[in-house]
Parts: sequence; C-alpha cells; structure tokens
Amino acid sequence: MLADGRFPAGGHAHSGGLEAAVVAGRVSDPGTLEAFLRGRVATSGAMAAAFAAAACAAFDGPPEAETESEPGTGTETGGQGRISALDTELEARTPAPALRATSRKLGRQLLRTARAIRPHPGLDALASALPGGPHQPVALGAAARALGLGPHAAAAAALHDAATGPATAAVRLLGLDPFAVHAVLARLAPDLDRLATAATARANAPAAELPAYGAPSLDISAELHATWEVRLFAS
Repeated sequence: MLADGRFPAGGHAHSGGLEAAVVAGRVSDPGTLEAFLRGRVATSGAMAAAFAAAACAAFDGPPEAETESEPGTGTETGGQGRISALDTELEARTPAPALRATSRKLGRQLLRTARAIRPHPGLDALASALPGGPHQPVALGAAARALGLGPHAAAAAALHDAATGPATAAVRLLGLDPFAVHAVLARLAPDLDRLATAATARANAPAAELPAYGAPSLDISAELHATWEVRLFAS
C-alpha cells in the first residue's frame, strides 16, 4: 500500500526531477528514461532506501533513548533520538533547498496519511518532534513499521517510489507507450532488489555512517525547476 501510486501522500504531483530532464533534452524516449532511472535509483534512491530502512528499524526503540544523542557522532540509540538523528543526517545530505522542501512536504503528508490509517503513539511523537515534517524517507520508514512492516520492505518501497514516480511522469510528459515504460521498470527490478538488500544491511548503522550518495544534476535541475512559472509537476 505504501508503494501504491494511489496512496494519498502527494507523490503523484512530483516527477522526481524527470520534468526538468525532459525539458533539458536529457530524457526523450524509453532508452534515455532507463538511463535516468538507473542513475536516480543508484544515488538518491539508494540513499532514501537506507534512511527508510534505518528509520523503520529505529521506530520501536525505547523511549529513554530520546534524551541523549550527539549529532554526527554515531552515538544515538533507538527511539525518537535515533529518528531525529536520521532526519538531521538526511538534511545534511540534501544540498538543494528545493529538494529539502519537497522531501519535508511529502514526509509531512505521508505521516498525516499514516496516522489516519494506523493511529500509533510513535507517529504522533514524530509529528510533534518535527512539526515542519520529517524527510520523506524517515516518514516512510516510521509509517512502514507502524503498519507492521520491516526495514527491507521500507527500503523496497523507497526504491519503488524512486523509480515509478518519474516513470509515470514520463508517460504524461512525453506520451511514451506505458507498456514500454513498464518494460523499463521490469528491467530495473533486479537492481532495486539488490539496493534494498544493501540498505537493509545498514539499517542499524550509526546515522552518520549511512550512505551520502550525490546526484548534482538532480540538485541543480531541482533549483532551476523551482523557478519555472509554468510546469506540470511540483518538482
């Protein structure tokens, strides 16, 4: 359900950088779409998966863990302290202000939806601790755990979103054959499985040691896209 495009978390309004890539001429057909998606899932997608898995693993931590943590030192433990440390580290790994704002907006909407579907005191605590919204991967991991899922499922959902969001946008922006686009997604499946497994293996690593993969092209394109007066997608 979390990975379903119909899940009311606002993702349908975002292209994951695809709209800017189309306008720049970098994506124009199924072949260039596949190259774009492979780059995206291997960088920002893999990083999101790692943080979603870590947030999921931390979500049931003991309440006493909320009090002490040293950002950036890897000394945080479970519970809300661990979740907050993950959110801080992901903020540092998101250099583009436009992407930071988008991630928090999507995280806030996802958290709101999850709290309506499966009320949970941990989700309420997360909403109170981060009233501006947690980053989307952090919210995804917490929501996954509240729904009874584990870190691997959270990582897989993050990667699914990283691939299918732009793929769906490509159909709308370029009028690509949906069958050809889904064939691209099918070819990506082994990579998504591999990346989800790798993310799960790091789920209990110190927040500061989680991946910091960069995608400068996506960062720059996001800032340019945010200045457009006419656009189909919010990002």
